[in-house]
Amino acid sequence: MIQKRRYSKQRECILNALQSTKSHPSANMVYDMVRQEIPNISLGTVYRNLAELVEEGAIIKIDAGDGMEHYDGYNKPHYHMFCRGCKSVSDIEIEYHAGMDTAAAKESGAEIEYHNVVFMGMCRNCKKIN
Repeated sequence: MIQKRRYSKQRECILNALQSTKSHPSANMVYDMVRQEIPNISLGTVYRNLAELVEEGAIIKIDAGDGMEHYDGYNKPHYHMFCRGCKSVSDIEIEYHAGMDTAAAKESGAEIEYHNVVFMGMCRNCKKIN
């Protein structure tokens, strides 16, 4: 069982920053956001707290295939889209299919906790440009 860690201002600020945006920022972007409130926070502290928040299930870490880890303050199961044009990650507002977990567990014999799908393509804005 994962235990909640004790309160810290840094962790609260990082969580608030993630929950206040839909941009799915990288750790460096979170660092820049949090420094506005806590100027002397270190990048290491941001990375450590992001890892702890992911471990606790408070946030989601997304590998969009662009070489960076992105973070999402909305921790309910949902899907994402990565734009190859502008490199943005956005939520896809379609129904989450928990039945895929059951099917994957049956097929593999594994205990499936959840699945993470990232759709790849061009967002509306980039599609207009190209």
